[in-house]
Amino acid sequence: MSDPLDLVDPAQEPGLGLDLPDVPPKAADGGAYRVLARKYRPQTFAELIGQDAMVQTLANAIARGRVAHAFLLTGVRGVGKTSTARLIAKALNCIGPDGQGGPTITPCNVCEPCRAISEGRHIDVIEMDAASHTGIDDIREIIDAVRYASVSARYKIYIIDEVHMLSKAAFNALLKTLEEPPEHVKFLFATTEVNKVPVTVLSRCQRFDLRRIPAEKLAAHFASVSEAEQVEVEPEALGMIARAAEGSARDGLSILDQAIAHGAGTVTAVQVRDMLGLADRGRIRRLLDLVLAGDVTIALADLDEAHELGIDPTQLLRGLMEALHSATRVKAGAQPDALQSAEERQGAEQIAGALSWGALHRLWQLLLKGLQDVDVAPEPREAAEMALLRLIHAANMPDPAALIARITGEGAAAAPAAGSAGKPSAPTAALPADFPALVKFLEANGKHNLAVQLHDQVGVVRYAAPEMVLKPMRPLGGDWPRELAAVLKPLTGMSWQITLSDDAGEPSLLDQEKIAEERVRADVLADPNVRAVVDSFPDAELESFSTRGN
Repeated sequence: MSDPLDLVDPAQEPGLGLDLPDVPPKAADGGAYRVLARKYRPQTFAELIGQDAMVQTLANAIARGRVAHAFLLTGVRGVGKTSTARLIAKALNCIGPDGQGGPTITPCNVCEPCRAISEGRHIDVIEMDAASHTGIDDIREIIDAVRYASVSARYKIYIIDEVHMLSKAAFNALLKTLEEPPEHVKFLFATTEVNKVPVTVLSRCQRFDLRRIPAEKLAAHFASVSEAEQVEVEPEALGMIARAAEGSARDGLSILDQAIAHGAGTVTAVQVRDMLGLADRGRIRRLLDLVLAGDVTIALADLDEAHELGIDPTQLLRGLMEALHSATRVKAGAQPDALQSAEERQGAEQIAGALSWGALHRLWQLLLKGLQDVDVAPEPREAAEMALLRLIHAANMPDPAALIARITGEGAAAAPAAGSAGKPSAPTAALPADFPALVKFLEANGKHNLAVQLHDQVGVVRYAAPEMVLKPMRPLGGDWPRELAAVLKPLTGMSWQITLSDDAGEPSLLDQEKIAEERVRADVLADPNVRAVVDSFPDAELESFSTRGN
């Protein structure tokens, strides 16, 4: 009599969820191609990546005969919740190659129970999708069935996926059975939203939180899959796929599957970047340098070029956020990302050295706000441009401590502000330290009219060379800021960002001088000797005075 396993072709049976990974990459004649996410599902706990703590706990429980009657497996999509449930089912029902074995953390995958569970056909291992079986009637069927012993396995096992989808009535009906099930029954629950599972159910289960799989482990796993599939994949491409998977092995294998099809057998970083719509990392670094240097024109041109290439504005902003995050980790002394190239690490170190903590946090918050704007804006490209402009104008703002030092006069110049990577943007010999110094600088270089306008007709809202915001005291014309910037650029060798604003600012230098003169005049008149003279000669006026010593 032929083995019943010979009657089932795993390549042709769509209901089989666990296929052994030793199948040739090409589909059999007349059979459907199986995606990598199904083909390389873990068949043993040793193949389950990134969940070592859970495996160790289960191994100890099985070895000591302390296996719980109900398990709850939770975690993000694709980390192995359902696969783990099936592995537990095999571990509890394995009888070994000789048919005499007991529960083990290393199921043999040879005995009939192991093979039947792997192929999804074991009569005593019942899987139910709670998303499509949410009602109390479905749970009543389970309650009625648990009274009967297993047909051929050691344990009758119920695997309920997305258990949080069950109705309140269904959960309530399950409680008593879940608390005191027959000895031959085990419940295995899986969910991505554990917060929606009632506390009464959680308290009756042994809970395992499956972790996101680290990107470096995913990259190594995808490399081994690529080798098994006889496909050449660049290491940088593997890193991109691992990062895009966001801790999910299934998502990463799906992306790898798509990349192999996209590359026709060879997968390069350029192909993966194009396929995923990712911004080029070199472009990201260049754009961030332009932002920190305050070069609006070239930065917008670079953004336009990215749009023409079809780069998603969301991906562009996320790339900038990733670059800032890497720089922040470097500044904090954290271990670098193992998937980063040497060039990326060097760029992160340069940014970390050039930016203060305040600047890093400020730029991050602005990017986060920009990302939200892009998601809700009618035209994402316009929202991305506005976010970039906000970044440029905020990049060179002084730190609060430097601003306080400048106001209180505790420092001759502000502390170094945010600047381009590798270039300080704090005032140097070519950049006047403060606004009065700028007026004197223009006067010394023969720009008398501009010096007079700055002295008499504007108040300072913010000054952080080479950027300043001014409040006009009288109309100056729409092109005046641009003309001033054009004059300052060749004199200082820097591109200036000059903005007119109605925000509250300091009085003009002329008004400040008048205020100071009136204060001194009042002090002179308050002098007892002067007061006595004025009282003796009521018609006398103070025409001039000097603060020099006698």
